[in-house]
Amino acid sequence: MDLNATSGANRNGEGHLNGNNTGNGQPKSKDPYKNDYPVFQFGDKLTAEQKTFFDKNGFLHFKRFISQDQVTQLLNASQDLQNEWISKGLKSINGVPIKYGTDINGDRIVQRFAFINQHNEQFAELLRDARLKNLFDLIGADDCRIGETEKDGLVLNHYINTEESNYSQLGWHTDALRDIFQGQKVMPMLNVGIHLDNSTTDNGGLRIIPGTHNKGLGTMLFKKMYFISHKPDKKEVGLNVEAGDLTVHDGRLWHRVARSPFTGEKSRRRVMYVPIITGKFIPRDKHSKPLFYQRLISITNK
Repeated sequence: MDLNATSGANRNGEGHLNGNNTGNGQPKSKDPYKNDYPVFQFGDKLTAEQKTFFDKNGFLHFKRFISQDQVTQLLNASQDLQNEWISKGLKSINGVPIKYGTDINGDRIVQRFAFINQHNEQFAELLRDARLKNLFDLIGADDCRIGETEKDGLVLNHYINTEESNYSQLGWHTDALRDIFQGQKVMPMLNVGIHLDNSTTDNGGLRIIPGTHNKGLGTMLFKKMYFISHKPDKKEVGLNVEAGDLTVHDGRLWHRVARSPFTGEKSRRRVMYVPIITGKFIPRDKHSKPLFYQRLISITNK
């Protein structure tokens, strides 16, 4: 499988897939964060190379979208908000169930925040970063917008392997299924991830099947058992990311989050996701009810 949109090295000097890999499409390398696909720097606008790669494979990876200082600030803010939600005994936000679990020290933690941008100004400010609008070009519709009040808003996932963790993996799915559960036709959408921990493929993490966003409705609906199936796919590719990196994938792309083979602190991975969407404006508020996929996420993927 060749994941390069063009021949030659990408902007970070990384090559393309060859026969000298060590699983998940990753090369043998002394650099644990080296990937066997193009990794880009976020500029003033998307380049033709980036758009071509996305059209073919359904994802992009940008280095150091936010600084390490900003990562630390966001993690601290999430801990403050976590303490608040636990003390209040909150069960859901805008109808989206909160996923709680247990940390390595036995403390209760929030393992899936929804609409975190509505509860802390630092996360709200992150979504106002003008650079995010550059990604609208990947859809090209006039009504592109960041889903600050729609879907699940800005989500923060906290994966960790402990005996009492309730969130260590996420089964195969596409994000476009959400439209169907809202009674809408499937509309173009992106899911933008901002990573808050260093994570290599040997520690679990995001797995994608490149090109599945272009295979039609049948593949999108029936290729895998949504959220139930965790079985590795022979065509899947893992992503090596560093804290501060940004990834974006097409909403129709099949992907999962693999469980770390490790337990305890080494297995900790935190990542935020926010959708870029089009079509009918469907905001959620305190009166909203959970959709089926939101209930399914809340009770599966331990």
